[in-house]
Order: sequence, then structure tokens, then C-alpha cells
Amino acid sequence: MKRFSLTFALICCILVANAQSVGLVLSGGGAKGLAHIGVIRALEENNIPIDYIAGTSMGAIVGGLYAAGYSPDEMETLFLSDQFKFWATGKIQEEYRYFFRKLEGTPAWLNLDLQKTDDKLKILPPTNIIPEEQMDFAFMEMFSSTNAVCDYNFDKLMVPFLCIATDVFENQEVELRSGDLGEAIRASMTFPLYFKPIAIDGALVFDGGIVNNFPVKNTVEAFNPDIVIGHKVANNAKRPDEDDVMAQLENMIMQKTDYEVPSDKGLLLETKFTNIGLLDFDKLMIIEKDGYQTTMSKMDSIKTLISRRVDQTSVDEKRHKFNIRKPELKFQNIQVEGVTDPMQRKYIIQSIKHRNNVIGLEDLRHEYFKLVADPQLKSVRPVSLYNKETGYFDLHLKVKKSNPLEINFGGNVSTKPINQGFLSVDYRFFNGRAYTLSTNIYFGRFYSSIKAGGRIDFPTRLPFYLSGYLTLNRWDYFSNSNEFFFEDVNSPYVIQDESNVRFELGFPIKTHGKLTFGTSYSSSSDAYYFTESVRKNDDAEHTDFDAFSGRVSLLKNSQNYKQYATEGTAAEINFTYTLGNEKHKPGSNSPFPTSSSVDHDFYTLEGKYDRYFPLSKHTTLGFTAEGVLSNKDVFNNYTSTLLAANTFTPTPFSQTLFLKKYRANKYFASGIKTIYEFNDQLHFRLEGYAFAPVRRINRGEDFQALYDPDQYSTLKLMGSGGFIYHTGLGPVSLTLNYFEKENTKFYVAFSFGYVLFNKRGY
Repeated sequence: MKRFSLTFALICCILVANAQSVGLVLSGGGAKGLAHIGVIRALEENNIPIDYIAGTSMGAIVGGLYAAGYSPDEMETLFLSDQFKFWATGKIQEEYRYFFRKLEGTPAWLNLDLQKTDDKLKILPPTNIIPEEQMDFAFMEMFSSTNAVCDYNFDKLMVPFLCIATDVFENQEVELRSGDLGEAIRASMTFPLYFKPIAIDGALVFDGGIVNNFPVKNTVEAFNPDIVIGHKVANNAKRPDEDDVMAQLENMIMQKTDYEVPSDKGLLLETKFTNIGLLDFDKLMIIEKDGYQTTMSKMDSIKTLISRRVDQTSVDEKRHKFNIRKPELKFQNIQVEGVTDPMQRKYIIQSIKHRNNVIGLEDLRHEYFKLVADPQLKSVRPVSLYNKETGYFDLHLKVKKSNPLEINFGGNVSTKPINQGFLSVDYRFFNGRAYTLSTNIYFGRFYSSIKAGGRIDFPTRLPFYLSGYLTLNRWDYFSNSNEFFFEDVNSPYVIQDESNVRFELGFPIKTHGKLTFGTSYSSSSDAYYFTESVRKNDDAEHTDFDAFSGRVSLLKNSQNYKQYATEGTAAEINFTYTLGNEKHKPGSNSPFPTSSSVDHDFYTLEGKYDRYFPLSKHTTLGFTAEGVLSNKDVFNNYTSTLLAANTFTPTPFSQTLFLKKYRANKYFASGIKTIYEFNDQLHFRLEGYAFAPVRRINRGEDFQALYDPDQYSTLKLMGSGGFIYHTGLGPVSLTLNYFEKENTKFYVAFSFGYVLFNKRGY
């Protein structure tokens, strides 16, 4: 009997030991949190069970993915993918950059909303650095099917899970154990200023690391595991220095976290990093390896503490059984939250579904990013709910309309005399159609302009828009000294004033293209001298040209930046027919004795093609081709003919100079660009171009304009090289530029911002 009692006691001890439950707790820490994958990999390889999992911020992402049925290999693949890079940076990949809804380009750096409250206008600055649309869609895509399987209860996931967020108003933690898994994880890692906060159950929530970056206590209270394994990659903020503002802010925002696991409850693993930043996700393999090695170095202690084993086959089978229950993402019913006007809801739903009853994930992705490109909408957050009756998902679009009034600031700051400021005010509203009223002003020594007008978008089965603008432009080209970097400028020797009224009808062509039909009336007045040496009492030559134009354009654009692009394609074909009248008034030193008036009618066929080809992870090759054919006659004199001719200006700085040798009514040009990307923001580019005029415009006797008798003229070369850094506001560039030009041929320019102008009439 005594032997039986001992045997029974031994069996009970073995059963109790084998019944040990294990909870894994993962801290936040930005990119350093990728080390959690290595921890999970090491535990699985050594048959250590993971019965519960909890995390904050990056720990919530890794823990949530594991609970949703992702293996360490699948997580590694995800974090190495372009998909992750896009939703972590907010950049939209090329195939989803919807060109049709983009308004005319401006040099804006920053947009501020204006909101009317208590009869006062309040300026609302941006709330986040990284756009949220990519992340919102990705979390909906990754976790919607998981929600359907667990019925929005995190205890029913492959592994029960919880994560921590922070209630912004109450400044206290929110423990998330049910609801939408994607939204819970999205909330837990929404670091202030980087990402936009979201509302859960009516509370605005931020990153859980603000109040609790290591939820050991929550894990014990929620799941009561026998053993807790904690892995931390973060520490509390250090005491700040009086000159370290960021450290001061971190201490004010982040509450102190207890990074301990009670010795009677489990053990703590810690992976320390010295050279990994918050967003160094590209160092995944190094980070994951460190987490793996940390775990393996403690594996003997872990095995001593935890006697229960779960073999890899059992884990894989459990994961497979969970994953095969996930329904395919197909969407039927669409509901819109955030707008009350029925016509506005109809506009949004039509923009997504058109006339389809059911829409698949890939079609939804295309239509979603088209909707995101709509300037009428500030944000569109997709949330899906599984409908057990239909077997499809219901899509809830949480929409926030753009504030009707928006102010944009921008321009260009340069070491050259091309500095300019930019200010625009847009007013937007929509019901069954979308209306955008715009006005802007450029002010600077080289270029100034005023534009006013608007655009109406019609969300029909074949969407289209109508636009109309009135624009006043002025360019002052200055003669300059021969300084290499900073320049002294003299009086302007060419002044171009131009006003125009334009109307345009546009239709989309797939994602990146559009077809437009336009008409315009323009009136230009050029004041110029035949040489750059201008005396105080000299009167300028004057040429006025009033013209009506009709235009058909086929355009495509999928490039990632307005200037200094590194990927994508920009192409266009334009056919313009122009009827106009030229009037010339001679200046004080003119070789032309009297005024003259001449009628012109001509066509212009113009084609442009600019494309980037990735050669390796860091190297890209760009190719540019451009051509113009026109039967335009010469104008009264050599300078007026050049001013009216088409111009080859492939680089931003070339658009700011009056380059006589790159102007012609007929020409072909091409160029090669080599780009080396140090990272997503900084790159070095080297560009070389060749310009071939067809029947070059020559200066005859007494400054008359003559076409060169030779059909093809000598090639003219142009080059540029330098460093470009894309900030969140605009590009910073340091470039060396070469032109075939009298006097100065080389220019070094340091600039911040964009060189972009309002459109001319023709």
C-alpha cells in the first residue's frame, strides 16, 4: 500500500509538471522588438510551449501575429517584404498611386487645416509624420480572417493574446482582449506624432508603451500561467540632460515601466542593442539573431524551469488547423461612418463598388487607394466584420472628411537667385460630386504668379472631371556674375508676363493614366534686351502674343516624388493647335524701325518619357526621352523666337535659366540617370543629357531669326550630379550643374524645396 501511494504521488507530480502552462510577455522597443521573433523561434525549436502571449507596441505586433497563426518564418518573410516597408513608412507602392485624382502640382511643403470654432478660425497642424492609410489597410488585410475564426475573442486565437494601449484622455492603460485584432495591435503601437491615434470603444488610444511597456502583471492576472517568460528590448528613459530636448520629452511622455518577472513566477530574458534605432527595420536578420542567441544562452535554465514539452509537429498541426478555418476576404456590404449626407455616402460607396455586388481583396485595394487619393477625404480607415449569414465580410469605412479650408505653404530656398515663397488656399466640399476651389500665389524675385479656379469630379461609372483656372505668371531672367556658388545678379534682361484662362475635361485610364481635352486663351508679353548688358536708360523690346489653343493629352504618372524621383514612370503625349497674333514694339536700341503685327497658326506634337529601372537593392537606372515637332514660324526676331520656342529642361535648376542652346521648335533629346540610394531618403544621382535641335534657330543679321539650313545640328550636352535628401517637407539638394552656355557653364546650387510653376496657357 505504501508503494502504491508513492507511485501515485509520483504520477501526480509528473502530470502536474507536464501540465505547466507558459505565458510569453514581449516588450515594446521599435525595430528592436523584431528580436522577439528569434525568441519564439528558439522556444519552438526546443519544444518549449507557448500557451499565452502578451505584448505592447512592437511586442503586440509580433505576439499578435503569432497568436493569429503566423510562424516565425512567415513573420520573418513579412518583415523583410516590400509590403511591410510600405505600411511602416506610409509610402504607397507604384501600382496603387492613383494619378487621376491628383490636382495640379505645387511646391507645397506643409498643409494646415482651418477649422471654424466659436466664430474663430483655428489652425490645425498635422497630427502624424507617417501617413496611416497603408498601415490601416494592411492590418485589416492581415487580421480580418483571423477575427472571423476567433469571433473577436482573443482567448479563441491559436494562442490566447492580450495587448496594451494608452487612453489619451485618461492617461491610463487599456487592456485589449477582444474586438478587432488588427485595431487592437494598431492601437498598441501607435507612437505619438509618428502615427495617427485611433478610437476604440469611444476612447482615443495611443501606444501602450506610454504607460505599460511590459505587461507581465496583466498576463498573470488574465491568464494565470504557471510560468512567465518575459523578453525585453527596451529600458526606461534615462535622466535627461538640460540640452537634450528629445530626452526631456521622452521622460514627460513615457511613464516608468517595471521590467521585471517575479523570480517565483518565471524568468526574464533581455537583449541589449547599442546600434539599432527605433525604425531600423532593415536590420531584421541581425536583430532576430540577437534575440535567438539571448534565448539559447538561457535555454538550460528555461528547460529546468519548464519540464513540459510540445513537439514542433504538434505546433505546426495546431497552426494549420487554425489557419485553414480562415475565410477568404471578399466584401459585399459597404457602410460609411463619419458622413451624414446620403449623397456623400453614395459618392464614397460608388467610388469603391461601382456596380459590383461582391468585391475581392485586390480590387478593393485598388479602389481604396483611389479613394485615399481623393483630396475631399482626410482619412479612410477600413474595418471589416465577418457576416456569418452571407459568408462575406461587411466593410465599414470610417471616413473623416477633409476640413473645407486648407492652407499650404512651400516654395524654394536656394543659394541662387531663384528663391520663392508659395501660399495656397483650397476650399473643398462634396455631395454627389466633389468640388475643389483653389487659389495660390507665388512670390519671388525670379518667379511670381497668381492662380484661381476649381475642379468638379463626377464619380460616374466612368469618372471624369471638369476644371477651369485663371492664371497670371511672371518670370524675370537675370544676368549674373561668374560666381561659382553664391551669385550677384544684375537687372533682368528678359521679363515674361503671361496670363491665361484654361478649361479641361479629363478621364482616367487605368490607375496611372488620364486622357484630357483642353482649351485656353493666353496673352503673353515679353520684354527683353538683345544682350545681357543693359544700361539704365535703355528701353526693352516688346513682343506680345495673344492666342487660342486646343489641346489633347494622354498622360501617365506613377513616380514616387514630384521632383528627383527614384522609381516609377512619367510619360505624356500632347497635341496642341494654336491660333495667335504676334505684335512687336521695338526698343530704344532696336534694329527694327517700326512696330509689326503677324498672325500665326501652328500645331505642336510633344512627347515625354521618363522611367526608372531598379538594378539592385541600392542602384537604379533612369532613362529620359523627349521630342517636339511643330510647324511654328519664326517670330519677329531671334530672341522673341527663342522665348516662344519649346524648351528642354530635364532638371529643376535648368528651368530657372534662359538657356538659348536648348530651345527649338523641333528637337529630340534623351538622357541617362544613375542613382545610388543610401537609404529611402538619401541618394546620389548623376545625370547626363543630349539635346538635338532639328533646324536650329540661328541669329541672323540685325538679330533676325533664321532656321539653320542643316536639318540636324550639333548635339548640345547637359549634366547634373549631386546628393538629394527627401525630407517630410520637400527635397534638399546639393548639385553641380553643367550647361553649354556663354560665360558661366558650371553652377553649384544648394536648395530646399521644389521648382514648380503654375501652368502656361499653351
